[in-house]
Amino acid sequence: MSRPDEYRRSKWTRDHASRLRRTPDTVAPIIYPPERAISEEYHLWDTWFLRERDGSIAEVDGYRVAFSLSASSSLLPGKRHDEARIRYFYSTDGREWTYGGPIFPEGEAFGSRQWAGSALLDDDGTVYAYYTAAGHRDEPELTYEQRICVGAGGTVSTDEHGLAIDGPWEQSVLFEPDGVRYQTQEQSNRQNGPIYTFRDPWFFEDPATGESYLLFEGNTPIDDPDPERTYNGCIGIARSETGDPTDWQPLDPILDAERVNQELERPHIVVRNGRYYLFTPSHLHTFAPGLSGFDALYGFVADSVFGPYEPLNETGLVVANPENAPFQAYSWLAFSHGDEILVTSFFNYFDLNGLSLDDVALLPEPEQFRRFGGTYAPTLRLQVGGDRTRIWGELDYGQIPLERESLTPPDHIRYRGSGGDGEDEDGNY
Repeated sequence: MSRPDEYRRSKWTRDHASRLRRTPDTVAPIIYPPERAISEEYHLWDTWFLRERDGSIAEVDGYRVAFSLSASSSLLPGKRHDEARIRYFYSTDGREWTYGGPIFPEGEAFGSRQWAGSALLDDDGTVYAYYTAAGHRDEPELTYEQRICVGAGGTVSTDEHGLAIDGPWEQSVLFEPDGVRYQTQEQSNRQNGPIYTFRDPWFFEDPATGESYLLFEGNTPIDDPDPERTYNGCIGIARSETGDPTDWQPLDPILDAERVNQELERPHIVVRNGRYYLFTPSHLHTFAPGLSGFDALYGFVADSVFGPYEPLNETGLVVANPENAPFQAYSWLAFSHGDEILVTSFFNYFDLNGLSLDDVALLPEPEQFRRFGGTYAPTLRLQVGGDRTRIWGELDYGQIPLERESLTPPDHIRYRGSGGDGEDEDGNY
């Protein structure tokens, strides 16, 4: 087992990324608008779940809880990040979701808006809501400074009316970029880099050691004017020496994508059969010059949390949007379920007929609204064996089954085996 003072960060290289291709095993089915959205009142996008320390989805008196970035559905979809706030929903069956409310009272959290994070239900029943604080409330214009934060001390209660999460919350900034391990916004601005990142805290307890970590998205500092090098995304990690969910010390990144990609968003780990599967969504437009990627979920595998990580499916591609619907989903999140991994996302832009996302902003406002999903997408079923994965089915929109709920193997999707570890001669995992 690698120790934090011994590991070398892994690299997603240009060679890996130069071979990115859609394959039958990695292309998700087409998404069609659902009959009914999760919420008519709010746009919903990045979503995560209330989890136990071991990473399993928490169940509280029969309820499971989802947290989503949200903004009023009256706001143009392209402006939603400017007013993002975390709201929660709960469900008894993992299909029908009921609105619970904002996780924090108005004006209590840091930042002018809240971006993605994670949520821990600790062993004593305390809720820790990790989030990204973007900008500052007292500034006249939107700014994009990002800090890793937590609201600690929440409680979950249920009654005949449903579920509620309440404070009082103790808000704290856990850590900020130091300019040495992780690039500051000032450094990024000085080097005229692409969009700056320091966000998306994800709680993870290592089953091999019991140690607690936060994964997050960042950028590595650079001192080179080469435009390729300004694409410097990385997956950062912080460790809690004590296991206290509010006490963290940032370590060196565990993976970087220098000269490959600027944004390794919402990093998270799923442990299966003693192997560590590291997943991160990223965009077509954040790949460095000379590379062609997709809005997709990418992944890597290692034998410990500190690596070394190798790209899944040789290139890192795990779930890609179809070529004729390249922006239909985003912000994928993987979690273990029985013998497979399930992957959630949100329904993004559809019916674009070749338009880019920049083109969407030029459409008449009614068309911008019509072509935005803004709700939970169908949950994908992913088979994983060694360093290979394949999509082999899907569930309902936003369906989140509990671990004990068995899923019937799909009989309407067949894939040719790709010969990865864990497959038999017929291509079955």
